[in-house]
Amino acid sequence: MLAGLVFIFATHTGTDAILEATDVLPKGNLFVGTGLILAVIAYRALFSLIGCYLTARLASQNPMKHALVLGGMGFLLSTIGAIMNATMHLGPDWYAWTLVAISLPIAWLGGKLHAARSKPTIRYNSPITMNPFRTTV
Repeated sequence: MLAGLVFIFATHTGTDAILEATDVLPKGNLFVGTGLILAVIAYRALFSLIGCYLTARLASQNPMKHALVLGGMGFLLSTIGAIMNATMHLGPDWYAWTLVAISLPIAWLGGKLHAARSKPTIRYNSPITMNPFRTTV
């Protein structure tokens, strides 16, 4: 879980820093247009999805559980952030609570994506596998 958490933290803060340094986002608050806020939510959701997938992929047992625990941590941290946002007025409340609302579904999706990619596939490369009674001449 540490790898997923570090990935999410680094990508969120790194992207925020780049966008603030290039004056795409203002420093210290998120009072910008709705489109830009939706873009911030989108990249945070994508990075969180990748982080939860990474957590599930690296888990030796119960990959979905690991992804969901990371999502629970995201839920808790996002809730703290939303409460801080409400008291410090750093951006629109709907933005902060949207991050809370998507944290567990994104974690579940990351775990589900890992499960879908890690299913063993049956391959029928050999004609003998497809028809055991066939003889080669």
